[in-house]
Amino acid sequence: MQRQYFPILILSFFLVLLGCAKKSESQQIIGNTTIDTTTLLSGIDTPWEILWGPDNFIWFTERQGTVSRLNPESGQRTVILTIEDAFEYGEGGLLGMALHPDFSESPYVYLVYNYTAGALIKERLVRYIWNGTILLGQEILIDGISANSYHNGSRLVFGPDGKIYMSTGDAGNTSNSQNLNSLSGKILRINPDGSIPSDNPDPGSYVWAYGLRNSQGLVFTPQGFLYGSEHGPDTDDELNLLESGRNYGWPNVAGFCNLPNEITFCNENNVREPLVAWTPTLAVAGIEYYNHPDIPEWQNSILMTSLKASKLVSLKLSSDGLSIIEQSDYLVNAYGRLRDVCVSPDGRVFIGVSNRDGRGTPRPGDDKIIQIKSTTSTSISEQPTNKNYIRIFPNPVDKFATVELSANFIVTGYSIINQLGQIILQDSFTGSHLKLNAANLKPGYYFFNATGHYGFASTPFMVR
Repeated sequence: MQRQYFPILILSFFLVLLGCAKKSESQQIIGNTTIDTTTLLSGIDTPWEILWGPDNFIWFTERQGTVSRLNPESGQRTVILTIEDAFEYGEGGLLGMALHPDFSESPYVYLVYNYTAGALIKERLVRYIWNGTILLGQEILIDGISANSYHNGSRLVFGPDGKIYMSTGDAGNTSNSQNLNSLSGKILRINPDGSIPSDNPDPGSYVWAYGLRNSQGLVFTPQGFLYGSEHGPDTDDELNLLESGRNYGWPNVAGFCNLPNEITFCNENNVREPLVAWTPTLAVAGIEYYNHPDIPEWQNSILMTSLKASKLVSLKLSSDGLSIIEQSDYLVNAYGRLRDVCVSPDGRVFIGVSNRDGRGTPRPGDDKIIQIKSTTSTSISEQPTNKNYIRIFPNPVDKFATVELSANFIVTGYSIINQLGQIILQDSFTGSHLKLNAANLKPGYYFFNATGHYGFASTPFMVR
């Protein structure tokens, strides 16, 4: 009898392997570039955050409370944590994740999730230690944030200053967003140990920006700008350039300051208008910055996923990063609701499909993680340490900022250029860090240009 079933077992084994293998979906044209879309993983449940890890694996959360690592070459998935008290209800559950930027020395993984406290739903920021196999030792950093079955945020991202930036939703209570004593409807800025940075707008508060409804996408660009995607009500989804201490208007303003009451509120409350607003709404979600030469049409662009509109949107930035100059749609209705996006150093793009989130119509194999790759991929890894770069933070600048230059650049001098192309300041300099004094610069937009033994580099910055 055992010999009779042996061929069936072998066949079953290979069928399992085939189920884990990559499945090519289709090819599409982006300008002059042909891309291939491939299913890396299927049969998962509401992936919320997907990140490219320093181990060259994809790390992702599912709203039910699991954290996994995915080998992008083999498609093998390994669960490394299950949070038992994560409360998946409505839009809630396990949400955002970030890995410490110095992961080899500080192997911390940061997570945001919802839980129940009696009859209430709350949100907390926690961190775990990666031991090379699983995540261990939950440490609660911030607890008791108001939450609900909807409008909980919450994306996490590390800034070039080494701080954590965390988005929170208004938890269904619109008054939270303008209340500076509430952590809801905000962008929070947090030290990696969970303490409040002394240089926050209010040194006693995590609040860094406010007046937000439900921001589900955050990304820093190499210039040091922080962008966020924001869910509107029935109108006016937004893409925002997020700045320290700024008010983003909700609930008094939706989208641009273009109604009489909105104009008055904006003028009186330091409101920053969005770069783009969408009506009808798209249910904008995760965003990522793309600048790899493999898909030149997407260089210097924000890639944004959309849930309700079921598409990937590319938003090309102007050279100064202060406006969107072109918008294009891709994968329209190809996979359904798209929740998050990440980019690997070699130019591949990965999309989290989220049709099992309670608002979609699951398709065969849902939910999935999809790979997008140029058919003529160079497989060149774009690492900022291998090229000339400049980072300025904070950006926009109030009075002082830190300028970080690549160590291999060997800088010999720098200059600051205004919008008219005039040299405002010029000096010699050697080193990789410079303290920029902007106290004597008028508010506006500038370029920081550096010259060195191995070329030239430039980056824009703003003075407020």
